[in-house]
Amino acid sequence: MGALLENFDLLWRAFLTTLWIATAAGVLSFAWGVTLAAFRVSPIGPLRSFATAYVNIIRNTPLTLLFLFLVTASPQLLGLVVPLGIPMAILAMTLYTSTFVCEAVRSGINSVGVGQAEAARSVGLTFVQSLSTVVLPQAFRSVVPPLINVYIAHIKNTSVAAGFATTELTAIANRLSNGNPGDVIGIFFGVGLAYLVMTVPLSVAAENLESKVAVAR
Repeated sequence: MGALLENFDLLWRAFLTTLWIATAAGVLSFAWGVTLAAFRVSPIGPLRSFATAYVNIIRNTPLTLLFLFLVTASPQLLGLVVPLGIPMAILAMTLYTSTFVCEAVRSGINSVGVGQAEAARSVGLTFVQSLSTVVLPQAFRSVVPPLINVYIAHIKNTSVAAGFATTELTAIANRLSNGNPGDVIGIFFGVGLAYLVMTVPLSVAAENLESKVAVAR
């Protein structure tokens, strides 16, 4: 643990970097994921097709491969040049996590009775209005616990950014362990504890919410 304590300032900065990537990409992936879920249940065929193809392709692609695509292929194919480091990590994590958010939200939408949407349409609400004011508020109640589980995995997935010029927790663990081979166990124990500080509260919240939803039902 000596090397970890001596380099606590590096660990703290890496912890903040990981937290920032997870938070920024988490907010963006929620917005994009809900939009994709709306596309998937939309009456407009091209939107459904786009969202279905996007979710099936990105969700079944390894996150590391998505990073590599953004680094190597996207400048040539899309003309999109994203700086390495935090911007790249946030973009890749957003594109990836949003697919899991989409599927969680879509499952919640499908759990809402068809009669709810029909009643909304019968009083003159458009698809967007019925979805935003009637269906989604009911759907979110049941999807919060699985969404928390998605974000627990999302936090752990930030470790992939270590391979793409991002100085986050895993990158610091590798750097310190290479410089202090005799203290590897202590270093990785400390870094693992830092991840637990972020994920355990979410796990506890998910369990509490699951029990409350089960009682409500």
